[in-house]
Amino acid sequence: MTTAFQPYVSPWQPNAQLAWDTIELKPTRGIPSWLLNVMEWKSLDILSGHPEGSYAQNPEQVYLDFQHQIGTCMLDQWIPTNPLSMGCHGYEAPSANANQQPVIVRDGMLIDSPEAVVAHMEKHLFPQWREFARTLALEEEKSVQALIEQENTVQSLFGPNLLKVPYGGFQSFPGFMYGHYGYENYFMAIALYTEVMEQAFKLQADYGELICRKAARAIRKGNLPRLVRLDHDMADSRGMLVNVKTLDKIWLPHFTRAIRPLIDGGIRAIWHCDGNLMDLVPRLLEAGIAGFQGFQYEDGMDYKKICRMKDRNGNPLLIIAGVSVTRTLPHGTPEDVAKEMKWLVENGPKVGLFLGGSSSIAPGVKIENLKALVEGFRYYREHGR
Repeated sequence: MTTAFQPYVSPWQPNAQLAWDTIELKPTRGIPSWLLNVMEWKSLDILSGHPEGSYAQNPEQVYLDFQHQIGTCMLDQWIPTNPLSMGCHGYEAPSANANQQPVIVRDGMLIDSPEAVVAHMEKHLFPQWREFARTLALEEEKSVQALIEQENTVQSLFGPNLLKVPYGGFQSFPGFMYGHYGYENYFMAIALYTEVMEQAFKLQADYGELICRKAARAIRKGNLPRLVRLDHDMADSRGMLVNVKTLDKIWLPHFTRAIRPLIDGGIRAIWHCDGNLMDLVPRLLEAGIAGFQGFQYEDGMDYKKICRMKDRNGNPLLIIAGVSVTRTLPHGTPEDVAKEMKWLVENGPKVGLFLGGSSSIAPGVKIENLKALVEGFRYYREHGR
């Protein structure tokens, strides 16, 4: 295989090759594992084979050693310092999320109503987004090369047995701005001012389409792995945050247009699932999504049903199946971890299956459960089904 990652991956070693073949939906004997983002420092030290306290002193090296030690085959999001935002009891770093601020002020404007959301968008964001799209169009060639170099740099750090897959800078699409304006006023604005909010989605899609176009070019030109995960939370445990019929009218057409360069370029775009996203799943597949990652089974995500679905071209879906980080890992036993992993494998697709955690693993998970997870990865990597 000839890739942009030559010469330091010539050839790929078994874990990376297994990940590459799985992305290509080829039959494989083993099942590869996706990254684990364990947030408890002590667990990172133990599972990476370092003395306690090592992660805090050298986070990037310990985090990388951890991924290699547990046999990670594919990693898209390289976030070695992310656990530093966690203490023993959860996040300790200040948050920029508007939902955690008592008063929301943007560009000197108090966001205290849906009308304020609309006014701020029209005065500040809409002109910024138009200018952003104009600038992106002028700098596309330089951006394509920068993305290739970005991936080559990280892959060189990983070596030939851990496959780096595109993520940061490789996707953009219209999304909800509840983190900018707060849930209450933002979602009231969607309900009351649908035309303005559709204009917001359109403008986001204008620059998103350009970003996805340069991403598709970089993946093809650099011969990078043809997989990109789209990451945006649009549901909670009860269901969609906005009625799907409204999304059909004001969001879905613009989302579809934004990601079209990836789909037309033969790149598998998969969707990260938080909450109960079942109403949106068929719409995402119609738009060109080719797989899913995450799954909060306890909220109603029908894993078995999704794994039997096909993409719009009739191909099996690529699935990154995760042991639950909200139920099984923090509250179960090692036997529960093994049982859930077996269930994921038995009900997953026959090709295109990765194993992992359903999301980041917060502090408080017993080391015995993490060891059971890692042992399960090793077993299925070596023995398959």
